[in-house]
Amino acid sequence: MPRTFLPDRGVVRVTGEDARSFLDGIVTSAVADLAPGTARWAALLTPQGKILFDFLVLAVPEGDGGGYLLDAPRALTHDLVKRLAFYKLRAKVIIADESEALAVAALWGDETAAPGQVYEDPRLTALGRRAIGPRADIEAFGEAALADYHAMRIAAGVPEGGKDFTYGEAFPHEVLMDQLGGVSFDKGCYVGQEVVSRMQHRGTARTRIVPVVFTGGFVPEDGAAVVAGEKTLGHVGSCARGRGLAMLRLDRVADALAAGLTPTAGGLALTLEKPGFATFAFPGESAPDPARG
Repeated sequence: MPRTFLPDRGVVRVTGEDARSFLDGIVTSAVADLAPGTARWAALLTPQGKILFDFLVLAVPEGDGGGYLLDAPRALTHDLVKRLAFYKLRAKVIIADESEALAVAALWGDETAAPGQVYEDPRLTALGRRAIGPRADIEAFGEAALADYHAMRIAAGVPEGGKDFTYGEAFPHEVLMDQLGGVSFDKGCYVGQEVVSRMQHRGTARTRIVPVVFTGGFVPEDGAAVVAGEKTLGHVGSCARGRGLAMLRLDRVADALAAGLTPTAGGLALTLEKPGFATFAFPGESAPDPARG
C-alpha cells in the first residue's frame, strides 16, 4: 500500500494563546495565516541565516486541541524544544516533545486514511499527504514502502535534512525552501531574515540542491563528490533507483558543461534534471534567480 511509517520523524507540540504569533515571529514561513488542518514547510535559522532545524508546521483545528504540531527530524526534537524555549521569553506558549506518544506517516497515491491528523504535504503535491497520530497506530503501517517513498521524494526533487544537507551549514535557498513554500518574503522579521532577504533580492544563491540522473541506473554512495575534470562541483545526497539529489555550485556546472566536461560522482556520469517547480536558472539558461517581494 502507498503508505509508510517514517521512523526518523518526531513531533513537537506548540500551544497556548501566543502560539501563533510566537512561531510566526521566529520561523521562515508565514504561520499567522495558516488555516486549521493545513501545513507549511518552515525552518528555524541561525542569526547568520543558516538552517538549524526544518519542519512541517501543522495548524491543529480547535476541536482537536488547537495549537501547532511540528513534524521534525526525531533526532533533533529535543534540541528543537530547547531552542524554541530560548526564544519564548514572556510568550504564553507551551512547548513539548511528543515524539514518544506521536509518530509520522507518509501517504500517497490513493491512500488517504490514517489515524490522527492527516494533511497535504505542503511542499509538493506529488508527495501526497502526511499523518501525525498515536505512535502504536502509525508504527503498525510498517516500513515496507519506505524505500518507495524516498525514491518518489528524490525523483520529485525534494531534499530532506540530514540526508541531502547538513544542519547548521546550508541556507534556505540552497535547499529549495524558496521554491517549495518554505520562506515568506512578505511577512515581518524572523531569525536570520536579513540574510535570506539579501540572497533573494541580490540573486546570490549559486549553490542549489538539484535532481540528477546517473548513467546506467546505478547510484554512487551518499555523499560522493561530484567532479568534472579536476574541479569539485558539489556532492551527492540521497540516491535511489538511478536518481539522486546533489548540492551543486551551478555556476561551476555551467563552466564544466561549456568546456565539454561530463560531471561524475563515484565514477558514474550524471546529468542534471530541472524539476518542474524550479524558477531559478539551470546551467545553460541565462535568466538569473528571480527576486520576489
